[in-house]
Amino acid sequence: MKNVLNNTKKGILMVAMLATVMGFANEIDGRDLRITALTINNVKEGNLLSIKDINGSTLYTEIIEQSGSYTKGFDLTELPDGSYFFELDKDITIKTIPFNVKSNIAVFDKDKETIIFKPFVQKHNDLVYITKLAPELEPLKINVYGLYSSGASELLFTETIKGKENIERVLKLERGNYKIVFNSNDKTYTKYINN
Repeated sequence: MKNVLNNTKKGILMVAMLATVMGFANEIDGRDLRITALTINNVKEGNLLSIKDINGSTLYTEIIEQSGSYTKGFDLTELPDGSYFFELDKDITIKTIPFNVKSNIAVFDKDKETIIFKPFVQKHNDLVYITKLAPELEPLKINVYGLYSSGASELLFTETIKGKENIERVLKLERGNYKIVFNSNDKTYTKYINN
């Protein structure tokens, strides 16, 4: 008899818990169903994640706080109809993840994801080594400016390298301060060198 009462109490408790859970499930706001989870593997602390529109205007920016795997929910359906992309700016690459919003529905286009390789600069004594991977043979424009204590700058060297998949340059710089500006893939990158 004692076991029957215990089992009955457990059964009533289970039914009460199930009813409570079902009650919460019915109260889920419709907006929660529109959240898109973005997961990106192999991120590093300090990487920059942005959402941009097709014109390149930045709508959202976040600095990644932890290395490893990044996951976050975004309600992309609140954006006006149009084309957008996530941009993950890493040390030597920029990954773009395009998506479209139409009638409050966000759709990703995996086939149009791209990776752009940024120029890599390394200084050793008075030599500056510049490398860039250009799988689409995209050109790289290099401008080297001398920076002076008066605040003035002077263009000392300019070159556009075209038609190469592996771009490599070595520049010899005298003592001084320099700004190297790179243009490639419709983006500008700047590196300062103190020699």
